[in-house]
Amino acid sequence: MIRPYHPNDKTAVLSIWRESSSLAHPFLTHDQLDQAEAMIRDHFLDIAETYIAVSEDQAVGFIALMENEVGGLFVRPNFHGKRIGKALMDKAVDLKGELRLEVFTDNPIGRRFYQSYGFVVGIEKVDPFFGHKVLELMFTPS
Repeated sequence: MIRPYHPNDKTAVLSIWRESSSLAHPFLTHDQLDQAEAMIRDHFLDIAETYIAVSEDQAVGFIALMENEVGGLFVRPNFHGKRIGKALMDKAVDLKGELRLEVFTDNPIGRRFYQSYGFVVGIEKVDPFFGHKVLELMFTPS
């Protein structure tokens, strides 16, 4: 089931983000992760349009949207391969149509997922916050 985010979900969302980031972003330092988590907690979740994937009454994933940009798509690692990420992305496409996002070049998990979903690679640039290369990806529904 996918439902809208509620402020009571903040702790679960941050936990999902931390677990997923530890797996997909091992190149980020502990300080970078702490700073990003604070930004998500104190700012991003208040302005993003976020949806939660729930399995057996437990939040297991989320997608956060800023208009047509996917600001984040994260699924608890022990729920990878269960089509939860696809369901969250399908929700975003249903709501927004065309989507764009950035993924770290050094994140093969995310890059594989987005490629299999049908995203097309645009430009490569350096993320100003983290200092790592990211790829800009675009998705246009058929």
